[in-house]
Amino acid sequence: MLSAALVALSFATALYFYPAMPGRVASHWDIDGKVNGYMDSGIGTFFMPVLAAAVLALFCALPLVDPKRENYKAFQKEYDGMMAVIIGFIYYIYALTIAYNLGCQFNFTQLLSPAFGALFIYVGVVLAKAKQNWFVGIRTPWTLSSEKVWDRTHALGSKLFMASGVVAFMGVAVPQMFVASIAAVLAAAVATFVYSYVEYRKEKKETGKRKKK
Repeated sequence: MLSAALVALSFATALYFYPAMPGRVASHWDIDGKVNGYMDSGIGTFFMPVLAAAVLALFCALPLVDPKRENYKAFQKEYDGMMAVIIGFIYYIYALTIAYNLGCQFNFTQLLSPAFGALFIYVGVVLAKAKQNWFVGIRTPWTLSSEKVWDRTHALGSKLFMASGVVAFMGVAVPQMFVASIAAVLAAAVATFVYSYVEYRKEKKETGKRKKK
């Protein structure tokens, strides 16, 4: 499994580079790419691998406890891909962190842009395929109450997240676009929330009209 291999690679990276890491590890950067947070060497070196392992365990457990676990079969390939993409995203950030603490100079925020771009676009892919469940997707009271509302909302959400991913990729050349992509994702979340409610109300009205006939 690719996800497990990435977790193993994370721990191997940590073990290999730990002796060379400084006593205080830069671990947080502001929007301008400047360091504004540090961790102890041990915690700073192993935190991301442990996080990756926790994410792997979580993704493996979710389908087992979901009341709608049977629906995962319809998008299992995309679900497994999302697990690998998220863990790969964590490893990419971890690799940048290691490189920065070993003396490489670069704008950390700017190099995050392609990672966020890939993540947002793949989330869009997953949204297009996801079926009703309690953990993955746009889970509002209205999408969970109607499969039609779920499908329509996710079709819109897929397009919005992919568009946000394209904007994020532009941040490689124009750093300000990275901020714009985050704003776009937040706007997408609000838009799909409202859209799911509107679609649910519309469906209820149509159902009511059919019953009267």
